[in-house]
Amino acid sequence: MPVRAQARTKLIDSSLHFDDSRRKAGGVKIALDAMGGDYAPRVTVEGAMLAARQHGIPIVLVGDRPTLEEYLKRFRFSSELIEVVHASEQIPMTEKATASIRSKRDTSMRVALELLKEKKVSAVVSAGHTGAYMATALMVLKRIPGIERPAITGCFPTLKGSCVMVDLGANVDCKVSHLVQFAVMGERYARVVEGKERPSIGLLSNGEESSKGNELIRGADQILKAMDIHYKGFVESKQVFQGQVDVVVCDGFIGNIFLKTVEGLISTTLSLLKRDIQKSFISKAAAGLFFMLFKKFKGCGRCSKT
Repeated sequence: MPVRAQARTKLIDSSLHFDDSRRKAGGVKIALDAMGGDYAPRVTVEGAMLAARQHGIPIVLVGDRPTLEEYLKRFRFSSELIEVVHASEQIPMTEKATASIRSKRDTSMRVALELLKEKKVSAVVSAGHTGAYMATALMVLKRIPGIERPAITGCFPTLKGSCVMVDLGANVDCKVSHLVQFAVMGERYARVVEGKERPSIGLLSNGEESSKGNELIRGADQILKAMDIHYKGFVESKQVFQGQVDVVVCDGFIGNIFLKTVEGLISTTLSLLKRDIQKSFISKAAAGLFFMLFKKFKGCGRCSKT
């Protein structure tokens, strides 16, 4: 393994330590960008209330205080588990990320991330503008030493449990070093969050053979083979759901296409099934059982941006 690559790998790995003490002590507090998302703030406030009621999670709602307090009053919710921190601005989904972060200094996203930086919360959740969120996080939290680019990850259900996939859209154009770093971050995420002792890793390609793929992934393949991780080589998209590996690595362009293809397939399949169920009495009778099974399937994995 080249000395430069080996030193970089050690730097990355030593930087990715997760402080689990607050979670084990029950002290996790979540900051929620209450103004982010297509249906905010109504839906975000409802989600915060559900998390507080059902799981006892302390939530900090970040956004326009009068609006958020009005929603809490309307829903007749009063709990010490939810507090409100005021932010006077928000970033619409249609606004350019670069323009937003330069001109707006008091957005709900930024204020929430500042709370994380000051260690007043354990994590930040936002359903808002992805590009703005990533850019603001970089500005406020900075990079982990040894990591050039942050990435978006998500978990997909597989026949063997779940699979972590990274990157799902943050980085359209990548270098070999980026894919290597995504693999290290994905491996650590699978270990810490998914509880997998020694996660296996694969590079998403158009075939399993070492001759397949483009120059980018073949370059990453050579470095990953020399690293002290459970790297299994190339995997095809059909093998993701078979559970061939625990972590799938790709650039954000491919990852985002994969994600939206899966979303479209599920949505279309459900629409076709609902349409055909209406055609006969037997189909209607079986529909209840089917949707119970589908609900169980949905719970097998999470496809969420982090």
